[in-house]
Amino acid sequence: MTNTLVRTLSGAGFVVLTLCCLLLCPYTFGLFIIFIMVSMMAEFYKMAIGPKVYSFSRILAMVAGVILFGLIFAYGNWGLNPKFIALAIIPVMIVMINSLFVKDKAEFGKFAFIYTGFLYIAIPLALSNLIAFRHGEFSAIMLLDFFVIIWCSDTGAYIAGCTLGQREGSKKLCPHISPKKSWAGFFGGMAFSIIAVIVLNFTSLLNIPTIHCIFLGIVMHVAGVFGDLFESMWKRFFNVKDSGSIIPGHGGVLDRFDSTLFAVPFGSIYLALFNLL
Repeated sequence: MTNTLVRTLSGAGFVVLTLCCLLLCPYTFGLFIIFIMVSMMAEFYKMAIGPKVYSFSRILAMVAGVILFGLIFAYGNWGLNPKFIALAIIPVMIVMINSLFVKDKAEFGKFAFIYTGFLYIAIPLALSNLIAFRHGEFSAIMLLDFFVIIWCSDTGAYIAGCTLGQREGSKKLCPHISPKKSWAGFFGGMAFSIIAVIVLNFTSLLNIPTIHCIFLGIVMHVAGVFGDLFESMWKRFFNVKDSGSIIPGHGGVLDRFDSTLFAVPFGSIYLALFNLL
């Protein structure tokens, strides 16, 4: 009960912080996403290669992520020529060049995790600018809609999983990766996602046809589940319980935003395919 209370309070506090940063102005949005990006990459690298291994290269990878985000932000906010976005590849190339001069080549394979962190975390978050800036103006409403859908999906999955998914004989979703996740939680999360998009549509916060709202909720829920399982697979592989401990009751920032890394890109792709973004 205590853990549930801590989880609820810390989750609510993080939701309030997210809402304030998204809605206040483009600069609070930018600082918030950069904080999330750097925190998630730092947690992933600590989990994958240890706290003090190849520090210079992983800092460069995080810098590359921040530069990529900043360049796309400048494109959306100030109309920067998009060709300059290619400059973000320079720190990544420096990481590759730096790997040639590492004296201890015994753990050279760990450089693959450095590139993985950039691809897995930095690129999806940097591309969130394309949702926040539309037609040259900042409007985080669509991105806010995405977060609401993801939060409702997680909440529904948690409630249904705790109440129905832990009963004897209940079917597990992917027991070899995440033993606690159940099909009851999967469908509970989907139901909450659909309810969320219908409410958003009814309140005019999500101005797309109702049928597309429903499909968007389903697509983002399914993608979010895969994002959650993907991070769980990494944690199982590295034999860690949580990616960090910054959010009481939730673990690390990567634990809290793992589904976002899959759900937001897939939601964006769905809307783009139907010319709704």
